[in-house]
Amino acid sequence: MTDTALSFDVLIVGAGHGGAQAAIALRQRGFEGTIALLGDEPELPYERPPLSKDYLAGEKPFERILIRPAAFWVERTITLLPGRTVVSVDPAAHVVTTDEGATIGYSNLIWATGGPPRRLTCAGHDLRGVHGVRTRADVDQMIAELPDVRHVIVIGGGYIGLEAAAVLTKLGKHVTVLEAAPRVLARVAGEALSHFYEAEHRAHGVDLRTGVTVVKIEGHDGAATGVRLADGSVVAGSMVVVGIGIVPAVAPLIEAGAAGGNGVTVDAFCRTSLPDVFAIGDCAAHPNPYADGATIRLESVQNANDQATVVARVLTGDPQPYDAVPWFWSNQYDLKLQTVGLSTGFDTAVLRGDVSTRRFSVVYLKRGKVIALDCVNMTRDYVQGRALVMASAVIDPALLADADVPLKEMLAAG
Repeated sequence: MTDTALSFDVLIVGAGHGGAQAAIALRQRGFEGTIALLGDEPELPYERPPLSKDYLAGEKPFERILIRPAAFWVERTITLLPGRTVVSVDPAAHVVTTDEGATIGYSNLIWATGGPPRRLTCAGHDLRGVHGVRTRADVDQMIAELPDVRHVIVIGGGYIGLEAAAVLTKLGKHVTVLEAAPRVLARVAGEALSHFYEAEHRAHGVDLRTGVTVVKIEGHDGAATGVRLADGSVVAGSMVVVGIGIVPAVAPLIEAGAAGGNGVTVDAFCRTSLPDVFAIGDCAAHPNPYADGATIRLESVQNANDQATVVARVLTGDPQPYDAVPWFWSNQYDLKLQTVGLSTGFDTAVLRGDVSTRRFSVVYLKRGKVIALDCVNMTRDYVQGRALVMASAVIDPALLADADVPLKEMLAAG
């Protein structure tokens, strides 16, 4: 039996957070048409962030990271189409073709594919023991190999790499983190936060190196044995975890004529330039009001869920433009980092609290206005700081630095 006869009022391609939330939001808003959720994995839709944390650590079984149990999708008559990949889109015929050659029709298409991990391109990138962290299968393979691994090399000092390093250290592995930039988290945070996390990882025994360039994955009998750096030195390790970003999975849309490049371009209602085709989540390049209106991609669960709701509103006759405050989180060791807003382009960073206590916040300003906060074990600042970001509040930096004054009082005073 093929999918040739299949057609849905809404076909959602991508069964991660964004795709699953789009289906859920449509039903919550009373949408009565047919919905299908197509994903390239054999699994039920599940949460991604725990993969590099609780799931890798063995603290949560897979069933506990499912977005919804199997019965949920049946009860809401949402058709799941697992283990398939869309390879082409015909926007005129309103049809997609899968990797099996089957065709599926749609009235509206929601593209929520995210993207696979960016791979290394150097020699040895395809050796056994070299891993990305995107799917359950990726992490299951790592878990299967770990009993025979003593030394792990993590390439990339972003959130995924640092979270994996923290978990692997907790599991008793010797971990080396290699970051090409002069500091970790360089693209998303200021120097104070970067240096704090570098010190924390080193205090936990991680060999963390910045400003280094990987030129080759060394191997023997098809398996990784280490990483060669540009200075000629070799870091030994039989497992290499690569966390250097993702590649937006949008080729079928671009080939069909959709505007885009680094992701597919959407408007404030998540519409692509193709008729009746929407895009949400990590792969959607959208105008963001918290980035001075610049077109950006946001790789976060919050963004995927919020954009899913935007599309659900459009398809149920209550369109409202995307206007959500970006927020993120990262758990490493006993540190809970919560971020609200986008610090890109900041010109002032105000430290609020004492770094040595491991409870502090960094407030980022641009042209005098609060644009973002990074809060380490400071949930109160995170919650109250959201209002400052939404208001583009202008607060005296000296007052912001006074941790004894609640942020909500500053907004009221302003």
